[in-house]
Amino acid sequence: MEALKIEILNPKALQLIKDMQDLNLIKVSEDPASKLQTYLKKMRKNASSAPSLDEIATIVKEVRVKRYAKK
Repeated sequence: MEALKIEILNPKALQLIKDMQDLNLIKVSEDPASKLQTYLKKMRKNASSAPSLDEIATIVKEVRVKRYAKK
């Protein structure tokens, strides 16, 4: 089985997709949450203050800059 991400540009195409699903040719499912987002939600339930995704991204960028600057 192969999974594809499809961006629908024409609303008429959505009806074609629904018809193919009705014929059991394809299965349509929502995009699942990433493992990181799931983990962050779990950790934030227990923490009094947790960093936002933007704060985490900033810290990761800083660490990468330091790591690659050494080479």
